[in-house]
Amino acid sequence: HSDGGWAIDLNTDTLPKVLVNRGYYSSVIGSVDASQDRMWLNNCLQEANWLVKSLDQRARTVLKVATEIVRQQDAFLIHGITHLKPLNLKQVADSISMHESTISRVTANKYMATPRGLYELKFFFPTAISATDGGDAHSGESVRHRIREMIAAEGKAVLSDDQIVKALQEDGVDIARRTVAKYRESLGIPSSVQRRRESRAMT
Repeated sequence: HSDGGWAIDLNTDTLPKVLVNRGYYSSVIGSVDASQDRMWLNNCLQEANWLVKSLDQRARTVLKVATEIVRQQDAFLIHGITHLKPLNLKQVADSISMHESTISRVTANKYMATPRGLYELKFFFPTAISATDGGDAHSGESVRHRIREMIAAEGKAVLSDDQIVKALQEDGVDIARRTVAKYRESLGIPSSVQRRRESRAMT
């Protein structure tokens, strides 16, 4: 947008397309005499109209939720993963006056294409890791990214999980050693002992 905001659109190619053929309904209802048959046809039309209306409402809800996610995670979209902030379903639900269970259903198995790549909507709801100074919490995803960067830059001086904990805590992240180990393992990075062994084998 020229005003610096974001434009959020649904990918209509992925949405189910349901149309009610009213011309066909009119021709059929006009040739039916029995009141029971007319009632059945009217019920069919009402159900079809309800389905079309429900699909439209669902699309509007998805767009509303996506718009709020973009608003909440604006810093990530501008600056990248280190600015992804902790967010939960309740925060989004409260902001747009919807029930938390609705947000949960709407965000399930859906993806958002952003200037930073394609992400599953649940990516935008990272867990919170407290700040050591009582300031804003860090997202688990941004901390995981920092751990990966630290290990990628370590060279011959291989960092232990305890050293990573100390460095993160000095940087304002209140994190436990077991959490660092869990994040490191989720990134497919071996322990410091294994990395030292691999480093020696390469020299």
